[in-house]
Amino acid sequence: MGPLASRDVFSWLLVASVLQVSSVRLAQASYLCTAYLNISYTLPETNRTTWRREEMGLYGQDSPKYSVQGDLYLAHPTYGCDDDTAYNRPNDSTGWIALIQRGNGCTFSDKINIAAMKGAVAAIIFNDYGAENRVIQMSHPGTSIVAVMISNHRGIELVQLLVKGVPVSIAIEVGKQHGPWMSHYSVFFVSISFFIVTAATVGYFIFYSARRLTGLRQQNRKQKKLKAEAKKAIGQLHVRTLRQGDQETGPDADTCAVCIELYKPGDVLSVLTCNHFFHKSCIEPWLLEHRTCPMCKCDILKALGVELDVEEQPQISVPDFRPFPTSEDLYSETVSHTHSETASSGYASMHGIEHLSPAEGTQNGVQEEQLDASPHYDNLAFEGDVHSQSEVRT
Repeated sequence: MGPLASRDVFSWLLVASVLQVSSVRLAQASYLCTAYLNISYTLPETNRTTWRREEMGLYGQDSPKYSVQGDLYLAHPTYGCDDDTAYNRPNDSTGWIALIQRGNGCTFSDKINIAAMKGAVAAIIFNDYGAENRVIQMSHPGTSIVAVMISNHRGIELVQLLVKGVPVSIAIEVGKQHGPWMSHYSVFFVSISFFIVTAATVGYFIFYSARRLTGLRQQNRKQKKLKAEAKKAIGQLHVRTLRQGDQETGPDADTCAVCIELYKPGDVLSVLTCNHFFHKSCIEPWLLEHRTCPMCKCDILKALGVELDVEEQPQISVPDFRPFPTSEDLYSETVSHTHSETASSGYASMHGIEHLSPAEGTQNGVQEEQLDASPHYDNLAFEGDVHSQSEVRT
């Protein structure tokens, strides 16, 4: 796996981890846990104890979710924002609950921490004026005691009782959980899905990189093998050195198709199997890379039998439905056959392999006169040589 792909994978993992942690955090914050308040007090006028239990509170977002109970004491001043906030309670009282009003510019964390510093085990914060019966889920990071919010209407009732000197005891119980956008099972399912997708992504990158690396290695091995075969084929090509007076050095001769320069006496030429010739220093680097003639794309490996192309697709021949061949068809077939034999024999004659007897030369001359068609050569420089050879044979 390359450095760029590795960086992309690690970046994806980092982003996905942040999203997962954020989703879990958001899922936890989305829970609304209500609180039951068991309120009991005794009126001195009637000496009658009143007890009621009502789901009127809402646990804070950062509050511990467990039950507590104790006597209720009001903060002075009621906002409880200052460190010198007083609670009218006995000095030896323990396990008491603070009643605080929302507002006055301080945060919920400040109110709750000051009450905890004074010794409270829980803090009940009632909403500010004008909020009536609205209750919100408080956010108070950095606190350690139970924090519950109640409506302004319920809070004022408790304040009036405490101002009259009526002792009030409250037991806070955990209520119901409402409105989560995802449950614990959903969070677990999302986490498992995230890890599966991450593992599949990493596996795909590894598989893709390994496959690409293997393909590159195979391609490099194939290229090295083809270059070695091309070197063998280049060693079998005919090499010719031009001399003064050769037709290839004349003013009307062709130029080298690779370097586009005229041929000069003393130049060393390589003659390909298709009878095209080039400078030896120009054509050999080309053949090592392409292994074909620059002009006619003839493959020297196939022509010399160095390598057989096993991947070549079989060509489908279309049958000829004409009942009888015409004279033009016979003439074209005869000319193409003569041209192929002449082209193949031309490269062999340069190696000095073919030696025709005078009788065979005469027979060929008669056949050419009967057909009245001369073979076509791609390289005009060798056309004069072949004509001269045919005249000698005749």
